[in-house]
Amino acid sequence: MKQLVKVWIWTALAVFGMTAAAIAQAQQPLKIGIVTFLSGPAAGPFGVPARNSAEVMTESLNAGKLPAPYATKGFGGAPLEIVFVDEAGPSTKQVADFRNLAQRVDLVIGYISSGNCLAVAPVAEELKKLTVFFDCGTPRIFEDADYKYVFRTQATATMDSIGAALYVLDRNPKVKSVAGLNQNYAWGQDSWNDFEGAMKVLKPGIDVKTSQMPKLFAGQFGAEISTLLSSNADFIHSSFWGGDLEAFVLQAAPRNLFKKSTVVLTAGETAMFKLADRIPDGTVLGARGMHGVLAPASELNKWFRAAFQDRYQLPPVYPAYHMAQAILGTKAAYEKAQAANGGNPPSQDQIIAAFENLTFEAPSGKVQMALGKGHQAVQGTAYGTTKLVKGRITLTNVKYYPAEKVNPPDGVKSEDWIKSGFKAK
Repeated sequence: MKQLVKVWIWTALAVFGMTAAAIAQAQQPLKIGIVTFLSGPAAGPFGVPARNSAEVMTESLNAGKLPAPYATKGFGGAPLEIVFVDEAGPSTKQVADFRNLAQRVDLVIGYISSGNCLAVAPVAEELKKLTVFFDCGTPRIFEDADYKYVFRTQATATMDSIGAALYVLDRNPKVKSVAGLNQNYAWGQDSWNDFEGAMKVLKPGIDVKTSQMPKLFAGQFGAEISTLLSSNADFIHSSFWGGDLEAFVLQAAPRNLFKKSTVVLTAGETAMFKLADRIPDGTVLGARGMHGVLAPASELNKWFRAAFQDRYQLPPVYPAYHMAQAILGTKAAYEKAQAANGGNPPSQDQIIAAFENLTFEAPSGKVQMALGKGHQAVQGTAYGTTKLVKGRITLTNVKYYPAEKVNPPDGVKSEDWIKSGFKAK
């Protein structure tokens, strides 16, 4: 009998030890590197809202305060720890910072600049570090290369440009001419090429007056504004963002460029509240998807807007939505992998497998990892026209475009899809 009791005791201790070890393992913090602009001209309108979103999301997830389907704490019960890194500086610095960060965290979520994403992606692959791009828009990342360890939970610039072209034609089917003002690097070049190509397909014979490509963060656009004024274009397309976007509005509006031509700001929503009455009525604004004031009504969106507003006394703009979307997409992939692993913490390879071709919910609606062999997200988009009402800027004539209408099929490059007349595979 004594021997049997000893066996029971040792068995109980062994089971308790295994359970305690499993619980301890499950509760180990998951360290996430967050890379965004914390200084420089892109920090205020872009980087800081993204950082603030990361803080709200991680703190709320750790407390289990999100609505369904994200009511579980952390990632599958594992608490989250975040490490912030400033994206300011050249791409060479970002690559060096990424190499250092990758040694200190379990995964990386980051990057606003398309140039930085193009530089970091092959390094993430080299280091075999799960990296989720939350914002940068160039379609080249997954159209020019294949990656195992890199994902992007936001749609590409193609979505923005096609949506803008469709909106231009919805607003004025008789449009005769367009012009462009875009930053001279991957994001600006891709944005203009897609918009120009789409307009030529959708409106044969369209007159392209001029394409101005100033240096990124140039800040002064007097010469470009003069050229645009003399072009007399019906519509002017601009994918300006950050400090350049704000400087352009402040410099161009007093010179009546917005009265002479209809200006389409594909990333204009970030300046919507800060500049408010400085943005002339009739300006077309986009939010790089159905984000911010263009987001659909849902409990998740209602919660996110309230949580962000309560914390920072400002409404969340689209970079904040992009960050929340990346965090929730990663959580969805982690917990899908965890469930497939019998409830145990998943490996990086298991998370990657779960992430590929994933469909998940975000404050801006359904997100599908449908391009780039399951590594690139698609979503629908929306545009609206500004109107100041009692000192408060609003959007009127809002038009929504479904994902399949503004994103190419998987395996087809954006440029080729546009030139084909938007044909399916």
